[in-house]
Amino acid sequence: MKLSIVVPCFNEEEALPVFYRETEKYTEKIDAEIEYCFVDDGSRDHTLQEMRSLSERDERVHYVSFSRNFGKEAALLAGLEMAGGDYVVTMDVDLQDPPSLLPEMFHALHEDGYDCCAARRSTRKGEPPVRSWFARRFYHLISHISDIDIVDGARDFRMMKRSMVNAVIEDREYNRFSKGLYSWVGFQTKWLAYENVERSAGKTKWSFTKLFRYAVTGILAYSTAPLIWIAWGGTLLFVIGFVWLLAALIRSALYGIAVSSSALIVLIGGLILLAVGICALYISKMHLEVKHRPVYIVRERR
Repeated sequence: MKLSIVVPCFNEEEALPVFYRETEKYTEKIDAEIEYCFVDDGSRDHTLQEMRSLSERDERVHYVSFSRNFGKEAALLAGLEMAGGDYVVTMDVDLQDPPSLLPEMFHALHEDGYDCCAARRSTRKGEPPVRSWFARRFYHLISHISDIDIVDGARDFRMMKRSMVNAVIEDREYNRFSKGLYSWVGFQTKWLAYENVERSAGKTKWSFTKLFRYAVTGILAYSTAPLIWIAWGGTLLFVIGFVWLLAALIRSALYGIAVSSSALIVLIGGLILLAVGICALYISKMHLEVKHRPVYIVRERR
């Protein structure tokens, strides 16, 4: 029996050795063969050199290095494809995903019969208040406008059986949103809650802009609600515009007041631009999908 630990990395030369040492403390408590699957997502520091060093010292350590930065979603896919274990766990290298939970996750799959054991943050202590507020609003929104169930505070930290891993790999979307994909493929999942943990080293690579783009990708990938909103909004404005214009004509006929349609034009014009913009986002995602480009390109592997 083998457990594969998939770890995407981008400019994490400081955190990588710390992660390895800390994780080793808990993998010793798991009755399974362990392998590490590190993915260098086009790092510009010495992350790749650290991976090479670890691989030379420990034959259980394997890695792939991308030709450029393709993003965390691509790195997660590459790690899952590289993993050969009966059980596979994905986790961040900054130790915000506590390795201390690994034995409990393994027990949930091996002894309790779950297909997946996933971790969620019960608190967002240490995170900027504005970022926390937007994160909560995102989880609330996507849970209401899509058919998938994404738990508030859900992390990419989860252990899965091989059957679930294979199902995730089979999805070859270019615009990937793993949190939604994990829910979409189904399988029985146990959730473990833990308090937020600060990074062990380095700085987060997720800016507010990147997180916003990631949220938009998730909404577009797993919900058509914005398109439905456009249809209902267009219908509503058509009715309002018709009534408004009819009232203006009646006032003009009875009182000689000139008909002014400038406000109505601005209102409808703004709606049209909004509708076109949302449709353009969906079309842009379709444009990238139909090109069938590879999700990532490997420069080096071991």
